[in-house]
Amino acid sequence: MMSNPIPSNDTTIAFTVNDRDVEIHAPEDTPLLMALRHDLELKGTRIGCGEGNCGACTVLIDGMAVQSCTTPLWAAKNHRVQTIEGLANDRAAQQLQSIFLAEQAAQCGYCINGIIMTVAAMLAPDPPADRDQIVAALDERHLCRCGSQVRILRAVDRAIAERKGRRT
Repeated sequence: MMSNPIPSNDTTIAFTVNDRDVEIHAPEDTPLLMALRHDLELKGTRIGCGEGNCGACTVLIDGMAVQSCTTPLWAAKNHRVQTIEGLANDRAAQQLQSIFLAEQAAQCGYCINGIIMTVAAMLAPDPPADRDQIVAALDERHLCRCGSQVRILRAVDRAIAERKGRRT
């Protein structure tokens, strides 16, 4: 008797991660987070709530901050994904990370990678006009349980001031 193979809904999704072209063979509804961590071994993108509420898994897709735990793999097809590891080659992002360190903006550090990704996206085209925009973006998408919010906002304020200072 011949057994029938179990049908697979796997597909190959091609996209760019941190300036490197990749192909992932998996079900297209696999969370992008799982493909990044398990298939590509990019561990800087953290597993948090798995429901899009904490922001620990935030990455950039074509420059926009998204939670990778609720973003299906198919959404990355033919797009540019950037993780915290990908910021290593970006001078402005390196400066942002240095500011976060100088301001001691992380206590346990678990949420910081996602927060830095959101802030990098916010600062990329033009820094926000006021603190309310910053607070709204971070409050809506990120959860810091250590209580580092004051230092995080101080780091963001400093990053914005330095970016604006360079443009004037």
